Amino acid sequence: MNFPLYIAKRYVRSKSTQNAVNIINFITFLVIVIGSAALFIVLSGFAGLKTFSLSFTNSFDPELKALPVAGKFFSISPEQEGRLNNIEGLAFYSKEIEEKVYLEHRGKNHIAYIKGIDSNYIKVINTDTILYLGDWTINDQQVVSGVGIANILSVTINQYRSPMQIYAFKPGKGSISQQGVSSLYNKLPVIIGGVYAVEADLDNKYVFADLTLTQALLEKTENDISGINFKLDNEVDEQGVRSEIMDALGEGIVLKNRQELNSTLYKMLNTENMATYLIFTLVLIIALFNVVGAIIMMILDKQQNSKTLYSLGTTIRELRNIYFVQGILVTGFGGFIGVLLGSILVWSQIAFGWLRITPSLAYPVEFKLFNVLIVLATILVLGVIASKIASSRINKKLIAA
Repeated sequence: MNFPLYIAKRYVRSKSTQNAVNIINFITFLVIVIGSAALFIVLSGFAGLKTFSLSFTNSFDPELKALPVAGKFFSISPEQEGRLNNIEGLAFYSKEIEEKVYLEHRGKNHIAYIKGIDSNYIKVINTDTILYLGDWTINDQQVVSGVGIANILSVTINQYRSPMQIYAFKPGKGSISQQGVSSLYNKLPVIIGGVYAVEADLDNKYVFADLTLTQALLEKTENDISGINFKLDNEVDEQGVRSEIMDALGEGIVLKNRQELNSTLYKMLNTENMATYLIFTLVLIIALFNVVGAIIMMILDKQQNSKTLYSLGTTIRELRNIYFVQGILVTGFGGFIGVLLGSILVWSQIAFGWLRITPSLAYPVEFKLFNVLIVLATILVLGVIASKIASSRINKKLIAA
């Protein structure tokens, strides 16, 4: 067995004759355990919050979406649709057109977006997960709105006697003052047949309507759209399908996945996660100064033993390695125990949801092996630095004293 490792293991297991040294060693070990457990729990909590936050957009956004590089709209020809239908790995696609509109109902008004969709939309987006009330029936008379819009306008589903009015400005040029007010916009009375609920901003934003009806309201042709939503087959090469879609649609189109569609949200969540990790790492750095102090106390306590070992032929380098390995063992074992305790708490939260945001919503956490590795690596790196600093106290002057 390696000599420094053998002696270090004996020092870790044995108790000092000085009670103060034993107390310092215990507190040092406890700080490492608590620090590593806290870091792992916080990282697991942020992982759960990230998944929870993205679940809203993932239920609303397609796997891939084609958008115009410039402007709001672009045209798709029957030939291009034929090429899309022949792409292997592309399960479904759905055309949409979107524009800002003015909504009115019984004197109450709201500015939102109308999103015209075709019949394939429910095959691309799982609307069952976002439907809150009624059913997803969209035709020449019925639409689906966000629950926020319904609340703002005080409109209920299937309100045939008092339909909601949608106003969309007509495209064109010229002075507004030279035209009558009624000639500036197109008006469409609709019935809300269903209500969706995702999150506050999205709930106040969209009214889903029939694609052809929306194109007529906006005075667009049947080929004019603002986006195409794509659903891919399982376990398909996304890059290969992206390339074929881009070839089919031609220039002037950009293709984005869910992360690219919500790049700001992803950046914000990743920045918060990194900031939290750095803050807790700083706390660990401060806490691991205890390791330096504990090892130095051990060096002083075992000074006579070190003299004996030196007299028996142990080199200064080997003596330093003894206390260096001792520090690594303490931090490594403490980090392992801390991660184990943190994992138990995380799994108990996943299983039982004992910590809740609301009575019906448990605080989201997520167990990730990557977080385990991050915590252990952080503890070990800091432990190596602390142990190296403390073990460097061993020199000939200390041995000869």
